[in-house]
Amino acid sequence: MNRVLAFADRNRKEILRDPLSYIFCLAFPLAMLVVMTLVNASIPKESGMTVFRIDNLAVGIAVFGQTFVMLFTGLTVSKDRSGSFLVRMYATPMESSDFTLGYLLPMLIIALAQNLLIYLASLVISLITGPAINPLGLLVSLVTLIPSAVMFICIGLLFGTLFSEKAAPGLCSIIISLSSFVGCVWFDADHTGGVMLTICRVLPFYYCTRAGRSAIRLDFGMDTWVIPLLIVVLCAAALTAVSSLVFRSKMKADLS
Repeated sequence: MNRVLAFADRNRKEILRDPLSYIFCLAFPLAMLVVMTLVNASIPKESGMTVFRIDNLAVGIAVFGQTFVMLFTGLTVSKDRSGSFLVRMYATPMESSDFTLGYLLPMLIIALAQNLLIYLASLVISLITGPAINPLGLLVSLVTLIPSAVMFICIGLLFGTLFSEKAAPGLCSIIISLSSFVGCVWFDADHTGGVMLTICRVLPFYYCTRAGRSAIRLDFGMDTWVIPLLIVVLCAAALTAVSSLVFRSKMKADLS
């Protein structure tokens, strides 16, 4: 376990050493939170649009921010693989699961810190603009989004393991765009209905925001929170297992 923690601390330092991580993982989501709040203020109340209301927007931006943690996970892993760092690390007693945890843990801490700051900013905005957000709901939602963060981090780990330093960020960018759209960050698919809603329900991103938004309202219904959260947990577990197996396969290939 000490080896995992040492490796995790190294990866944390690598991410925090890059100024772009602060821009994309912190400044950009907070800027989007403010901009979309201003957009919401300009929407007539008669329209009935609520997706940019702060209690809904907070969760959408939190999930959106997690996708950038995914991006930096992919960058870190692909950079390590392109150099000689991981080859040297393979000579240590560390197993593939140790490497997976070593990448996952610091990224998860960064994602949690990011979501906490977004929620604190959302709480301040709610006190200024309304409607009020229950702090307990924010706390429950923060915990609810942990499986979502694990899922995105493992996608980044998978891309970083399979693809080069140049290809991995591009593929992560596709997931960023896809998840923000079909994950209902910028629109409410439940009110849209039709084919769009069907597409959203096929992918796990929709359930990330749905579970988080239900938690923030302390709505723990079977269809609104339990099932969406269960789907995200299962996807996160599956991606964790797959990313570890793929990393092991690549590890053996690099050593042969």
